[in-house]
Amino acid sequence: MGITTTFDGVAVTTQASVYFDGKCVSHGIQLADGTKKSVGVIVPAALTFGTGAPEIMEGVAGSCRVRMKGADGQPGEWKTYGAGESFNVPGNSSFDIEVVGEPYHYICHYG
Repeated sequence: MGITTTFDGVAVTTQASVYFDGKCVSHGIQLADGTKKSVGVIVPAALTFGTGAPEIMEGVAGSCRVRMKGADGQPGEWKTYGAGESFNVPGNSSFDIEVVGEPYHYICHYG
């Protein structure tokens, strides 16, 4: 059993080490109910992310452009998401994301 702490007023049982690669800062957390989330910031940059599990990326602040890659690896159309908007990332997929200007703050829900 992990030690329960709070993260922005929410009970958290574990918090993974911070991931930072110079363009993305991410905190992995597990809530008391077992839900796993990642909370972080993507600084202005162009990146490609891959995922094994389905995810929901929810914008908290800033904006970004995203294009999903299909099963054939080819990128789809760019879509823009701002604060208060979210997008689904299917399992075993990847996507390109571009942040220009202000950093993009997000919460990623693992499903």
